Amino acid sequence: MSVREDVERVVARDLADPHRLLGAHPQDGGAVVRAFRPDATRVVVRPEGGKPVELRRLHDAGVFEGEVPGADLPLRYELEVAYPDGNTYTLHDPYAFSPTIGDIDLYLAGAGRHEDLYEKLGAHVTEHQGVTGVAFAVWAPSARSVSVVGDFNAWDGRLHPMRSMGVSGIWELFVPDIEPGRRYKFEIRTQTGELLLKADPFAFAAEIPPQTASVVWRHRHRWADDEWVQRRDLTDPQAGPMSIYEVHLGSWRRDPREPGRELSYGELGEQLAAYCRDMGFTHVELMPVMAHPFPGSWGYQVTSYFAPTPRYGTPDDYRAFTDRLHQEGIGLILDWVPAHFPRDAWALARFDGTALYEHADPRRGAHPDWGTLVFNFGRHEVRNFLLASALYWLREQHADGIRVDAVASMLYLDYSRKEGEWIPNQYGGNEDLEAVSFLKELNEVVYGREPGVVSAAEESTAWPGVSRPTYLGGLGFGFKWNMGWMHDTLAYFSQDPVYRRYHHHQLTFSLVYAFTENFILPLSHDEVVHGKGSLLGKMPGDHWQQLANLRALYGYMWAHPGKKLLFMGGEFAQEAEWNYAQSLDWHLVEDRGHQGVQNLVRDLNQVYKERPALWELDFDYRGFWWLEPNDADNNVVAFCRGSEGGRDVVACVCNLSPVVRDHYRIGVPRPGHWHEAINTDSRHYGGSDVGSHGGADAQDVPWHGQPYSVEITLPPIAVVWLVPDA
Repeated sequence: MSVREDVERVVARDLADPHRLLGAHPQDGGAVVRAFRPDATRVVVRPEGGKPVELRRLHDAGVFEGEVPGADLPLRYELEVAYPDGNTYTLHDPYAFSPTIGDIDLYLAGAGRHEDLYEKLGAHVTEHQGVTGVAFAVWAPSARSVSVVGDFNAWDGRLHPMRSMGVSGIWELFVPDIEPGRRYKFEIRTQTGELLLKADPFAFAAEIPPQTASVVWRHRHRWADDEWVQRRDLTDPQAGPMSIYEVHLGSWRRDPREPGRELSYGELGEQLAAYCRDMGFTHVELMPVMAHPFPGSWGYQVTSYFAPTPRYGTPDDYRAFTDRLHQEGIGLILDWVPAHFPRDAWALARFDGTALYEHADPRRGAHPDWGTLVFNFGRHEVRNFLLASALYWLREQHADGIRVDAVASMLYLDYSRKEGEWIPNQYGGNEDLEAVSFLKELNEVVYGREPGVVSAAEESTAWPGVSRPTYLGGLGFGFKWNMGWMHDTLAYFSQDPVYRRYHHHQLTFSLVYAFTENFILPLSHDEVVHGKGSLLGKMPGDHWQQLANLRALYGYMWAHPGKKLLFMGGEFAQEAEWNYAQSLDWHLVEDRGHQGVQNLVRDLNQVYKERPALWELDFDYRGFWWLEPNDADNNVVAFCRGSEGGRDVVACVCNLSPVVRDHYRIGVPRPGHWHEAINTDSRHYGGSDVGSHGGADAQDVPWHGQPYSVEITLPPIAVVWLVPDA
């Protein structure tokens, strides 16, 4: 193709390789330099160590050309550009630089195996060929041309057209002399000639909504959590205690001095870390912290899979927040959303004018419930994008785990779809085989690369082996949320005690399948929104009975096999349904009853962490045995938890009626004195202080299949934990 044809195409913004025309090229023993500077009146090339050369206008649109006699290539030079307003600027020419992405990177990206793809795509402040600038790269395989635009070039797509890297579909350009903090987007010309302005899918930072630009960012935070990470890498989360505090950062607590002001990452780091340490939680789980434009989605409609939300501060502020949690001994799990993404025109949707990240067919690419789009898990580059995102948060942002949202919607092609609204798989079934393959790969990569981390699935169906290794046919998650336990337990506790005898086995049924998966017991945000009320509001009876029921629920939950998760506010019996737009009602803690629930959760966490019986064999039937599963008439259940080799044991007795049960005999496996480690009816927790004076001596009376037994008083609507004296 001739120079004249290339000039016309670059002016029309239709040249896929602008470096072929622009920049310095060999000619007659020297070099010819061409530049496209729209609206310029004069352009001078200043070779390093040589004489300036004024370029002649080659095209009225602003293409200039001139020869530099005797110049060697590669030529180091600057451009001096004058404009009609009298201003003159001296700059490095972006078209004087070689690509910043190598062949190996392109190959791995195309194969979907570039685990560090976030280091190549996006915007990276770097020194290239001795000049500091930003290396931009974006995947847009169907684009006719792509330009990077921003506040550094007046958002003018003519100034910085990018170079196509061939069949990879990646476009690249090094723009010198740009500093961190500059706002930018990619201007994409589609095959039909439409111009799209898109945020960077790999951006490390984003503007505060409603603004939608990406932000050039260089991380400068110096991590101080090496000790935490090293210790975590040597631990097995499944064999240790895990009590998770689920948090929405914007509504956990707001500044009482400035009503309504959301706390910053720095303030949240100080206050949340100290609170969780005091309360004894082992982990915080954040509802999606990835940047998202619509706060009403609570973060579940993500547009920036590599940038923390700027609502609370900068990416470095976010890193300091994570660091603070780790320094207080608190792990951090992040909600992560690979199931779907929003339709915002400036984000991932039809990114290059085609269905790039999503399926083209709406029967697979559109989510009927949330009005969002579904990722195309069959496309290598899309899988790579998501895998790199997960690894980025674990590796570069020091998260200790990810909880994958809405897994059920990924597994089933007919999820929430009617007959004729979905496409069967190749075998005629409703399983999404591509999504299944992706989830298996995700977990294999995560656990293979990042030891000691957590991967958990929010999966609400009976899909087998969600938390079983992939080599055994499972999906490979470390944990699965036990949605069945949650539904049955809340259904039972919502009954008036007089009717609970008819629902007794809603409380015991979970043990039929308790060891088929590595379960987390979730009382999450989903149970306190959309008209469901608060946990306290689900409990029957007057206010005292509601508090007693909630305390009993927690006492039962913390003793039940499985790790624990409690949504913020539940620990002090929040009365109102959760509202993402305002703070929790912290004033309730001043009330004795609510403070008592908070005291209980603190003590449950403390005793839980101290007793290996309550977590060491969470996923092994040897760590649980029934004492009394069938006393429906009295609303009583009792069971034991044990550690490896029986070194530690805890007996849990639940009296879920408002009647005191005197002289109630419970079988125990050991002789000696058994003391109350927890009594949810304690005065300290706002209860009536009924009990067995702290414990009882075991008698040589076999009971409940145990060689010994104790006779105790069961307090009303309460749970008692008994442990043998050392």
